Amino acid sequence: MVAHFGAMQAQDYLASLWAVGARLDSVVEADVERALAERTIVRCWPMRGTLHIVAAEDVRWMLSLLAPRVLARHRPRLEREFGIDGKTLSRCRTIAERALRGGNALTRPELYALFNEAGIRTDESSGLHILFALAHEQLLCFGARRGKQPTFVLLDEWLPPAAAKSREEALAELARRYFTSHGPATVADFCWWSGLTVKEAQEGIALAGLSESPRPARSKLSVHLLPAFDEYTVAYKERGAILDAAYAKRVNAGGGILNAVVVIDGIVAGTWKRFLRGAHRVEIALDLFRTTDAREKRAIARAASRYAKFLGREL
Repeated sequence: MVAHFGAMQAQDYLASLWAVGARLDSVVEADVERALAERTIVRCWPMRGTLHIVAAEDVRWMLSLLAPRVLARHRPRLEREFGIDGKTLSRCRTIAERALRGGNALTRPELYALFNEAGIRTDESSGLHILFALAHEQLLCFGARRGKQPTFVLLDEWLPPAAAKSREEALAELARRYFTSHGPATVADFCWWSGLTVKEAQEGIALAGLSESPRPARSKLSVHLLPAFDEYTVAYKERGAILDAAYAKRVNAGGGILNAVVVIDGIVAGTWKRFLRGAHRVEIALDLFRTTDAREKRAIARAASRYAKFLGREL
């Protein structure tokens, strides 16, 4: 399913688990975490400098195609704002590589401590920007969590070698994945999602031999509780087809935060939040944009029950 999407937004870790689970009826949260730990799917920065979950076999070719532009934009800022020049970043690479070699996994604070010992500052988000750069250089990716802490591992040790794709093959494959899983969509949407230029996006579409896709017909009531930063709301430059402009700020109040949403027949009809109560219960609070009828209320309740089941909790 993750391979079908190409990449799924994952800067909010728990939301990304539900983004996968919401699309697979029999899957629970522990299954998605297990897939991450067993390396069939991987959390990394494949595009736009944003964390995504990607199928293991797709990580390298996506990074090779998309990361160099992000890294080229990032390096001047790293030096200007944090004093991390190319020589210092190379030292960071050596430190991280030595520490992680042999299958080691370290948390962010543990890596920061190693950089600090070498006289390299990690305060004021400098450390995060260093790890960001090393991940885009294909040195690091996320490994399994240690408790609630994410860990970093060496990409080449975490994943087996994979056949390289040519630039043209990668462009075509990325276009095919996006429009198959996100269509109908525009070239502008594809550029927004991928970080490609318009020229590159058009080239990928042509290489993939794609044509306009019709909006799928819906024959019955469809209700979903989608997580924050879900592909359904994030992966398009223009969201007017699914979200009334009058409610846009209730979904995205600014700062790049997109709230979890209630979707009824393809249209965003409200937002929702979850509250964990003790060890076994979850409470879901709804903020709907309109009045719902009895049939819609029952469908929302079923969607909420599905989420509780995913967590292994009582609703």
